Amino acid sequence: MTATPGPGSSRVADRGRAARGSVAGNGRSLARPAFGDDDGSADSRLRSAIASGMAVDLAVLASTRLLVAVIAVEDVAVEDGRPVESRVVGDKGSHMAVVSMINAAGEKGLLAFTGLDSMQAWDRLARPVPVPGADAARAALADGATALVIDVQGPARLVVAGDVLRALADWEAAEPSHGLG
Repeated sequence: MTATPGPGSSRVADRGRAARGSVAGNGRSLARPAFGDDDGSADSRLRSAIASGMAVDLAVLASTRLLVAVIAVEDVAVEDGRPVESRVVGDKGSHMAVVSMINAAGEKGLLAFTGLDSMQAWDRLARPVPVPGADAARAALADGATALVIDVQGPARLVVAGDVLRALADWEAAEPSHGLG
């Protein structure tokens, strides 16, 4: 299948839009990703702050790219509250889900990571969704979590909870950043 310009468009206009970083298609375009040049490396300033055990600057955490972990979860058919063998012939269905953990007190924490290395140390099959820290905090609260757990497997762990989690979720960062250090 090949793509051709739609009525009223020209190849020159389409090339101009593509050069600016959008993909043209009959008047529609895809936006640039927020972290288009991201290579998955951890922000060295954030990781150093976490490792130091000192308080992490909320402005840095709010705007720095974190990786929220998602994993594939197999869909299971349920009848009368019990899982049953799938009636689907061929491939089974699945969906992607964010990952959270429950601590001994029953509190839920959404997992996020400073880099691909820390995510893969936790689970090599997890897939990253890059978001600013403030968005990760909002996602945690929307998911019913009481904490955002950053780099659960290390190199150093940070748990953002309570009033700090709410302040992070309310943060209005001007621009997401990556590679501050």
